[in-house]
Amino acid sequence: MNFALILFVLTVFTGVLWVADKLVFRKQRLARAKRLLADFDARNRAALDRHEPIVEQERKSLEDGTVRQPVWLEYTASFFPVILVVFLLRSFLFEPFRIPSGSMVPTLEIGDLILVNKYEYGIRLPVINKKVVELGRPQRGDVMVFRYPLNSTQDYIKRVVGLPGDRVEYVNKQLTINGQPVPMRKIEPYYDPERMRTYPQFAETLDATQHGVIVDELVPAGMGREQPGNTHPGACQYSGSGVVCQVPAGHYFMMGDNRDNSEDSRFWGFVPDENIVGRAFFIWMNFGNMGRIGGFR
Repeated sequence: MNFALILFVLTVFTGVLWVADKLVFRKQRLARAKRLLADFDARNRAALDRHEPIVEQERKSLEDGTVRQPVWLEYTASFFPVILVVFLLRSFLFEPFRIPSGSMVPTLEIGDLILVNKYEYGIRLPVINKKVVELGRPQRGDVMVFRYPLNSTQDYIKRVVGLPGDRVEYVNKQLTINGQPVPMRKIEPYYDPERMRTYPQFAETLDATQHGVIVDELVPAGMGREQPGNTHPGACQYSGSGVVCQVPAGHYFMMGDNRDNSEDSRFWGFVPDENIVGRAFFIWMNFGNMGRIGGFR
């Protein structure tokens, strides 16, 4: 059971109790308090007329204790407004994610806590992820979170490289889209503290987006074979120098910026539109590197 479903169930459960309390339980408590206070007043009229502090305090305690929510409601219905706000924010505006691997190095590092824009690619119904309002579509160069096509309970994050209908080639570690090589410019090497190694780094330009990519010179250029269960068997041709893929309609070709250490569309296929979660755009924390805060492309 994923977190979105758990949050939805909690929202519905606490919401039902919150409404029931407003419409039924609170009225019952007020009616009972009215009866008990009327009986108390009748038995203690003389003391109340004299404004005796002890009696007035006892009356106030009786009223508060009768009107107050019982514990089971206090720890369910009273949390509904907070849970509802979290559910709406997470479902329709922004959702936090944690980067678990190094496949998006150098753009994103392990442990980065990021925010994902949930509405930029359209409004989707929570849990079932069905798009109901079209607002935009992924563009080449976007960093996108999506449900892994071979296991929809897992969330993946990669960069959008190929759009529907594109011919994507990654041959001899050079990316080519629709016959046009993607510009790459060598920049300062990248040092990976996790592996204690330095890698060649390039500034790659995908349409209007420039970002860093790293390659591992020790890894052969050839891609081997597609994985079992590939979303579109036969859509990619593999060779000793790389891979060539034709992106199907309604699907996207995804790659990690850590080109030789990323399990992506080159191996398991393409991401359908219905698996899209949103566009990642901001690092808000990394407990291992407190200085990693800000936007990225």
